Amino acid sequence: MNQMFKKASSVLTAVVCAASITFSGASLVLADGEIDDQTKTTIETTAEGLTETIIPLTDEQIEAYMESGDDFTENAMTAWNGAKEELGDMKETGSVEIEYSNDEYTATVPVTFEKENAEFIYVFDKNLTPTSLSVDVKYSFATTMKNAALNTVMGLGTVFVILIMLIFLISLFQFIPGSGAQEAKAKKKAAEDAAAAPTPATVAAAPVQEADNSELIAVIAAAIAASEGTSTDGFVVRSIRKINRKKR
Repeated sequence: MNQMFKKASSVLTAVVCAASITFSGASLVLADGEIDDQTKTTIETTAEGLTETIIPLTDEQIEAYMESGDDFTENAMTAWNGAKEELGDMKETGSVEIEYSNDEYTATVPVTFEKENAEFIYVFDKNLTPTSLSVDVKYSFATTMKNAALNTVMGLGTVFVILIMLIFLISLFQFIPGSGAQEAKAKKKAAEDAAAAPTPATVAAAPVQEADNSELIAVIAAAIAASEGTSTDGFVVRSIRKINRKKR
């Protein structure tokens, strides 16, 4: 294991040193924006060598390089460590594509893996020294649809969980003292109790019977006739009723 680690370390160091020292200051961009052949060959060789060196590294070697103290090495190990689980074993590499912009060269190395494809994107400064690496995983259509469906399910599940929590919290408001829910509940209970209470039986009022005044009329008529010495046949006695008149 130590021998393998030393070998990988030596190869990686040699490639970086070769790019930064041997070809330092050798880059050349033509007037029309095209890169000269020597610069292109140097970048292609360096990018391919770095790619073929980084991919076979073990987890222990990657962890060791992350503590090397070199900015590019640590950046490259971090980028590869975050993507290698999704890619699987390497099958082959494609042609390197190089672009120049803002005094920097960008080299893209397409790599075919067992699970997915990826692009190793290197950035070189004007002295052809590699400064950074990013690994761009190119997901297949099936993987993209699978991830989209998974994200949709997770999103819907999250929404339903939040709705259930809100419904549960709202249902607890009825137990808060002084809340409108408790007052409405108390009013409803009072109305139900009032409706359930037995209604008292209505007592029918006794009919008012008019007094029979015939005997009293006969007595009065006889008294008047005796005092005047006349017969009672000519008397007509009428009942006097009191009429209540409202004061205006």
